[in-house]
Amino acid sequence: MNISSNFDSGNIKVISQNDPLDIQLEINKDHESDFFQWFHFRLESTPFLSHKLHINGLAESAYPEGWEGYQAVASYDRQTWFRVPSKYEEGSLVIDFEPEFSHTFFAYFAPYSYERHLDLLYWAQSHDVCEIETLGKTLDGRDISLLKVGEPSEDKKVIWITARQHPGETMAEWFVEGLLHKLLDDEDPHAAALLSKAVFYIVPNMNPDGSVRGHLRTNAKGVNLNREWATPSLEQSPEVFHVLNKMHESGLDMYLDIHGDEALPYNFVAGSEGIPSYDDRLQNLEESFKSALLAITPEFQDEFGYDKDAPGEANLTVASCAVGEAFKALAYTIEMPFKDNADLPDPYYGWSDRRSYQFGQDTLAAIVNVVDKLR
Repeated sequence: MNISSNFDSGNIKVISQNDPLDIQLEINKDHESDFFQWFHFRLESTPFLSHKLHINGLAESAYPEGWEGYQAVASYDRQTWFRVPSKYEEGSLVIDFEPEFSHTFFAYFAPYSYERHLDLLYWAQSHDVCEIETLGKTLDGRDISLLKVGEPSEDKKVIWITARQHPGETMAEWFVEGLLHKLLDDEDPHAAALLSKAVFYIVPNMNPDGSVRGHLRTNAKGVNLNREWATPSLEQSPEVFHVLNKMHESGLDMYLDIHGDEALPYNFVAGSEGIPSYDDRLQNLEESFKSALLAITPEFQDEFGYDKDAPGEANLTVASCAVGEAFKALAYTIEMPFKDNADLPDPYYGWSDRRSYQFGQDTLAAIVNVVDKLR
């Protein structure tokens, strides 16, 4: 029996693997950080033999409440990820599993590999309306890649979408993949309507270093990018530094920042109610967008989410608040669950890569409802 995480986005520490019914594991912290929650590893063992895996020390993880009611995902082919029986008890996630094949992959959520990220970029650039721009380099020397979709003009709105500031929130890039496949479909009516009125600037992965390293929340230097938007720097957060500079160059009329939430089993949005410039116009835009999304998909709801900031008390280091204030624009953080959507539970898959993909497509359709009102 052997357990390995020596691959893209792998993360696990093996404490003991001698007894298949008593496998003891821990999750490595993000580099130069105390954050940890993301795991991704491969079990090589005997098919149809019972295994009990304990992932320990989770009371000290980034979001201990995220383990309550959580079921790990597994895959034999790294294409289809299904939920496996898991129970959180006394600070450990205990996974009971009988593999059908000799090699099984486990992860916190369906991984989105760096190779798939590159495939998405270069598939997108094969469309006439899309081009790639390299904004700069990460601390590990990877490209900070932007996709521009559509032809800019003075009368077109400018819509920005970023994903995976927190690299372990892989559902965010699955969401963007779905959105891009719809936006670049030349027979899709929502895409046609939007591209006649707007140009899109999309960063599918804001944090490629953290993604490859198997981090939950930080970049190569242990920095949480979604707390860097007030004063980004090339030394600490070049990813935010370059993206924010490009936003100021292109202008911005709407911004969506795509994330995943460990604890809440719902899809929801977090707005910019607490920014100093929040007014009736921004409130009406928020309500129009939410109403459209509620009408389009039952996967979205507006009852459960984060507490709204009091007027003037927004955290302006957070992307959606900082950008909303800087551009006086509609700016939302979109959150998806690591667990399942409690409103539409699926015991076999839970919230999944496929559902994230579809939610990205539905969200693009909802933008049609607000695009004419953004200025």
